[in-house]
Amino acid sequence: MADTILFLCSDQAKYITGQSLAVDGGWVAQ
Repeated sequence: MADTILFLCSDQAKYITGQSLAVDGGWVAQ
C-alpha cells in the first residue's frame, strides 16, 4: 500500500485522471 501512495504523490502520477485503482494486495487479480 505504501508503494501506491508514494506513486500517487510522485510526478509520475500526474497523468492519472478519473481512474479507480484497486489497492488490495492482489485480491482483485484472483
